[in-house]
Parts: sequence; structure tokens; C-alpha cells
Amino acid sequence: MNKNKRLLIIDALNMYFRAYIVNPSLSFNGDPIGGLMGFLKILQKLIRETKPDGIVICWDGAGGSKKRKSINKNYKAGRKPIRLNRSIRNLSEQEELKNKVWQQTRLVEMLNELPIIQLMLASVEADDIISCVANHKLYDSWQKVIVSSDKDFFQLCDDTTVVFRPTQNEVLNKHAIVEKFGIHPTNFALARAIVGDKSDNLDGVPGVGMPTVAKRLPFLKEEKTFTIDDVVEYCKQVEKPVNAYSNIVANVDVIHENYKLMQLYVPSISVQGRRFINETLKDFKPEFNKTGIQAMMIEDGFAVYNWMEMFSIFRSFCYKST
Repeated sequence: MNKNKRLLIIDALNMYFRAYIVNPSLSFNGDPIGGLMGFLKILQKLIRETKPDGIVICWDGAGGSKKRKSINKNYKAGRKPIRLNRSIRNLSEQEELKNKVWQQTRLVEMLNELPIIQLMLASVEADDIISCVANHKLYDSWQKVIVSSDKDFFQLCDDTTVVFRPTQNEVLNKHAIVEKFGIHPTNFALARAIVGDKSDNLDGVPGVGMPTVAKRLPFLKEEKTFTIDDVVEYCKQVEKPVNAYSNIVANVDVIHENYKLMQLYVPSISVQGRRFINETLKDFKPEFNKTGIQAMMIEDGFAVYNWMEMFSIFRSFCYKST
């Protein structure tokens, strides 16, 4: 039985960008390495705090979600480029972009030397891969800890799945989400579809935010799964002249489209993609190339940092698998 085992599922790009923005570390030759080094430092801290038995790191595929963009061409359009959060800059904008890509590529190479699973699918977002992993039968009895600041993952919380938001320093299970937002995870995608998401360039129902949804649609805090039709029918039956209800009814098409884009209950992954994930998870054998990753760290100029805590855990991953 794997009843007490714990799996870390990491939203890789979310964590990499956070490290890249705030970590000012430079290599011996003066190049920024904050994204690379910062990611590994965060990973070591996560390992120390959560003591996982396995780690799955999920990356966004090139180009993002092709399926979502086919539904709405403006999905995630107009996002501002990621920039360093400091005034002192030693690279041009073009050099900075090249360095950012190099750091991410190098990070993937380093993580390949560790006893963890990395997953990436072309034209598929990490959100869908994370959903697929969190609900995979291989981890049915494991506790799953999704590491991301993205609210989209609240909908995946259940009896065995929680979301850890490092930036906010909070861990949310399904009960905490109901208490904090007045919405149950099973209905969170529906609530978000009504509200919209400015970060993804998705308009919602005018004048309706999450507090309004919780107040005007109180049944969404129940564990029962409700549909858009249920919400619309409820709004039509309310006799009080409240703008929120009439606006929801008038914008049902917007809600339907947003729901298709936001829901993770059924991941947007092809049959071939699911097969690849299944085989990768099933066939994974943890291997730890300590010499290889140390050589890369020396080459990149940050081997002096103490990584022994992380290395010790990774050795135990390999030991447990034998």
C-alpha cells in the first residue's frame, strides 16, 4: 500500500519565472543564473518541508495550448514579457532574453540528472498535464501536493490533493477553499468561468466577481457538481431584481466558452499524449547522477552552494526503488 506516500507536482514555468524574477545571482563570469539556481534552491526547500516520496515536474509545451487558442484566439494574448525585478542590469534586452532561455534549457538538463519525472507535451499546457498526473490511478492513494500560485488548480483539490502556493505561503485543501472563497473545488471552474480571468485575457460576466458568485450562488459551496444550466435556471427563478443574476443569464455564451478554457477536470490532452504520460509514469526508474549535476553546477558557477540536503533525499529515492 502507498497510503502514506506523498507526491510533489510542480508547475515548472510558474516556479522558474518566480526564481528568475527575484533571484539576482550571477555566475563567476557575470551572467544571470537566478532562474536556474533559484529554481533548485526552491526545490530543495520544498523537499525539506514536504518530504516527498516522488516528484513530477510539468512544463508548458511550445506554443501553449493549441486547443484553447482554437477556441479563443485571444487566450493569453497581450501578456507582458517577464523581466528581472531589479534596477541594475548588465545585459541588453536581447541578451537578457537569450540568457533566460539558456537558463531554462540548462535547468531541464540538470533536472534530467535527478531521480524525478519531467513531463512536457507539444501544444499542451502544464495545467492539463498536472491534472492528468494528480488524477492518475498510479497515485490513487498518495497525497498529492500541487506547487503553483495559479488559482486554476483549486478545482483539483479533493481528499488526497492540496495546492501549495509558495508566493502566498499557504496550503489549501478542499475545506480551506470552501472556507476562503465560498466555492467548492468541484464547482470552482464554473465560478471562475463566470468571473473570467484577466491574466489569461478572458472577460467574465460584467459586475460579477468571486465574492458576488459566492453570495448570489451559495449552492456552489456544496460538494455536488453543478452545471452552467443549473446556474442559469437558478438565476431565472430568483424574483429579486439583482443585476448579477440578469447579467449571468445575458452572458451565458461567455460562461460556456470560459468554462471550456478553464476546466481541468477533463484535461485537454490527446490520446497519444495520455499514452505518453501513462508510459512515462509507469516505466520511471529513479536514477541520480550526482557527479554529472555537480559538474554542471561547477561549469555554471554555483556549485559552492550547499546542496547536500537535496542530494540526500534524491539518494533515498533511488534506495527506496531497489
